[in-house]
Amino acid sequence: MPQVNLLPGAINEIIASVADSRSLTQTDRYGLMAAMLDESLSEDERRSIDRLLRSVVRGRVQIQG
Repeated sequence: MPQVNLLPGAINEIIASVADSRSLTQTDRYGLMAAMLDESLSEDERRSIDRLLRSVVRGRVQIQG
């Protein structure tokens, strides 16, 4: 399996972008997927991703095609 290297601050950037736009782009989704595959992700970053995904499920954040 290929090694996934996440850019520093990428999770915070995605969270901030989604908070402003209330939408999740395809690029954001790929970034989140890479983040979840990163074993060095902190517990706080994992919780942030979980909150973001709950917002999608509840309809607060839209998914762009």
